[in-house]
Amino acid sequence: MTLNLLGLGHFHPKNEITNQFLEQLDIGTSERWIMERVGIRSRRSVLPLDYIRETRNRDPRVAADAAEYSNAELGRRAAMLALERAGIEAGEVGLVVGGSCAPDTVSPAEACNVSRLLGIEAPSLDVNSACTSYLAGIHALSLMRPRALPDYVLLVCMESMTRTVDYSDRGAAVLWGDAGLAAVLSPRVAGPARILGSSLESSPAGNDKVLIPRLGYFSQEGRTVQMFGIKKTAQCFDRLRAEFEDAERPFHFVGHQANLRMLESVCQRCEIPTERHHSNAEWYGNTGGASSGSVLSQSWEKWRAHDDVAVVGVGSGLTWASYLVRFGEDDGS
Repeated sequence: MTLNLLGLGHFHPKNEITNQFLEQLDIGTSERWIMERVGIRSRRSVLPLDYIRETRNRDPRVAADAAEYSNAELGRRAAMLALERAGIEAGEVGLVVGGSCAPDTVSPAEACNVSRLLGIEAPSLDVNSACTSYLAGIHALSLMRPRALPDYVLLVCMESMTRTVDYSDRGAAVLWGDAGLAAVLSPRVAGPARILGSSLESSPAGNDKVLIPRLGYFSQEGRTVQMFGIKKTAQCFDRLRAEFEDAERPFHFVGHQANLRMLESVCQRCEIPTERHHSNAEWYGNTGGASSGSVLSQSWEKWRAHDDVAVVGVGSGLTWASYLVRFGEDDGS
């Protein structure tokens, strides 16, 4: 099934974790070290900077109380922008699908928490797939019978990843930022874009390579995950390009914003021109499942009819996913 994309929304909290701030934590890192390895200059956090400075987030169980926004609030704020862009009210939404790498609650579903804040009385459920949660939600919806879905579906991904970071661990501290992402989708109401060619794959044999234990810290096998991310992203991009590239339509790339150096490697491998690569990792860090979609949302007014955007995500699981966003009127293609 082809899904119509009616509106996207994003939200980043105001607290900014710069490289200079991380240097001041005295954890063996520096601006030069960070830029050489990951290319990230800044990240946003739901946590007060004084809290990070004073505690290094030594007890992640306390982080939820210290946070200035809940996970659901990140989702609500992103959803309000998506609904505004789609031109509909929250009460018109007939299904809410949520996802998060580290949800505030295992029960109820995080989608229920967002729906309550928005005043939505509709089925609300989570489709969790770590950093590919948003793409997994799209794929799950695309497999459903159109008549089984309501006119308007709200897909929300909210990530308070800095709450899972041990700020005495420089390898983790330099990567993560927080964000909310939301999309209004429809199986039958037309919008500015359509979603085509979605895919989702996993290799559970690698499930120990990236971990966030319940009430614990993020950890990963950095080099293994980096190489996996580059390889799978390149494969997904090449598949979408082979299936959908049209000489009459600009073909763009948005990848999972794990870090800028990984994305640059993908662009080099796939020969993606600089002007066709779109990213926000340098200024917002890795925002988990909200990452690639927030890039699309930040440029929402800049996309033009006939733009095609190949979107790829990779993450814990190990999992990889992709889809194509085709802007412009439905011409049957």
